[in-house]
Amino acid sequence: MADWDIKKLRILRTLQELGTVTATAEALHMTPSAVSQQLTGLARQLGVTLLEAHGRRVRLTDAAHLVLRHAEAVFAQLERADAELLGYLQGEAGQVRVGAFSTAIPALVVPAVQELRRTHPGLAVVVREAEAEAAYELLAEGSVDLALSLAAHAPTPRDPKFSRVSLLADPLDVALPAGHPLAAEPGLRLADLANEPWIFGSSGPWSQITTTACESAGFVPEQAHAAADWGAILAMVAAGMGVALVPRMAMAGGAAPRAERGGAGVALRVLHADQPRRHVVAAARRGSEGAPGLSRVLAALRQAATGQAQGEAHIR
Repeated sequence: MADWDIKKLRILRTLQELGTVTATAEALHMTPSAVSQQLTGLARQLGVTLLEAHGRRVRLTDAAHLVLRHAEAVFAQLERADAELLGYLQGEAGQVRVGAFSTAIPALVVPAVQELRRTHPGLAVVVREAEAEAAYELLAEGSVDLALSLAAHAPTPRDPKFSRVSLLADPLDVALPAGHPLAAEPGLRLADLANEPWIFGSSGPWSQITTTACESAGFVPEQAHAAADWGAILAMVAAGMGVALVPRMAMAGGAAPRAERGGAGVALRVLHADQPRRHVVAAARRGSEGAPGLSRVLAALRQAATGQAQGEAHIR
């Protein structure tokens, strides 16, 4: 029987993900020669060739991909074992680390933590703010146990390393200057704003979400100003500098200052005809979702998402 060395298998999986020995060494805090030695040892233990030269780099052989397909099941089983042991040792106590993007924290994470303090006071939730894409990097490296992200920037449901749970379809409303001619237009559609100057981030998830929503409505938005902070965006809208799409979760969750949340100078309009949305998901390393503490945090997040959705249903 072949000798399946878990440590060396993790190095091989990291090489598959990152593509080069140098990047693998940096990610694992090893030297490139140590990475090569470990993989050479693994190939000898398994009795197969794992790497082959490809120009100045190396690539995984078919045998290496076969090994990794089985290794993923091993990694998932080890996560399940850790989850069961954690439940046995800690029961109601323990710690769950959550990585979440900024608007998800006040709208979903904070209500979930408040509920857990009431129902499971021995369970500690540690929150770390992270951009939607960065949350998965933290999850993969083990820095957080649960990642809240956007579906558009998450690994596919078929990714063997993660388990995904859909939490919320967050509607996008449009913010216009209060005196804008279309601010009171009945049946306002995104296409009606095709010739307006737009305000959104210069890069990242929100830039893509805005451009995708507008392109679905038949136009490419002209970016007049770039900003990522909701307070800054709404201040510019109030000053008549442009229009912007804003996630309802950000407004309801308090991510923008109260005075600016559709208040003086800003008209927030629901796009009933277009109904653009962004989809919020939670993810855990596959096999770890059965840990009692993590399961309770997920349940509390689902409850918070349900409350958020019910609140949105009353907005017309």
